[in-house]
Amino acid sequence: MSKLIPINENSIKKSRNDREIVRKTALQVIRDFNRFGIEIKFPGDLRMAYDELYAQLSPIIQELLNTNLSTVYSILYTVDLNEYKIKKGVAEMPDLELHEVISHLLLDRELRKVLTRDFFSRNM
Repeated sequence: MSKLIPINENSIKKSRNDREIVRKTALQVIRDFNRFGIEIKFPGDLRMAYDELYAQLSPIIQELLNTNLSTVYSILYTVDLNEYKIKKGVAEMPDLELHEVISHLLLDRELRKVLTRDFFSRNM
């Protein structure tokens, strides 16, 4: 019998306060964006890592949406963030602009990747 991965909104919120998960998430974001020649700096304070990463990603995504859609699509593919998830995010965050929604969704997806990887490394 296979185990379900226990990743839900509660575990996501809780993980944002786990320094090791936050560190791994930041490294994943840095690694994925580096593939496209985009430098993301490691957050200085892990307690503020989400906000720092978001502050870096949001203007980058905004610029890319205006100048280089193919890179945006490549990043979304690399991170595994599809059109459906973006449309759903836009509907759930109506007060945010598209680049802000995408930035939040990218960070959330990267965090989920880290949690999934950690789950399987502990349970295999």
